[in-house]
Amino acid sequence: MRTAMLSGLAAAVAVAGCIPVQIQAPDEPIEINLNVNIRQEVIVRLERDAQELLEQNGNLF
Repeated sequence: MRTAMLSGLAAAVAVAGCIPVQIQAPDEPIEINLNVNIRQEVIVRLERDAQELLEQNGNLF
């Protein structure tokens, strides 16, 4: 029984290797939009810098 299963599996793998696969590049370029994450990081950095500046110079306002 085990030999028959292994033979069937081997045959399935051999047949699957004969199926042609075509890969085609897309007509339009792929666009990856990362503006949201970059903008968030910049805002957080500016907020931290402003907070540190206010803590160092408490008499500014």
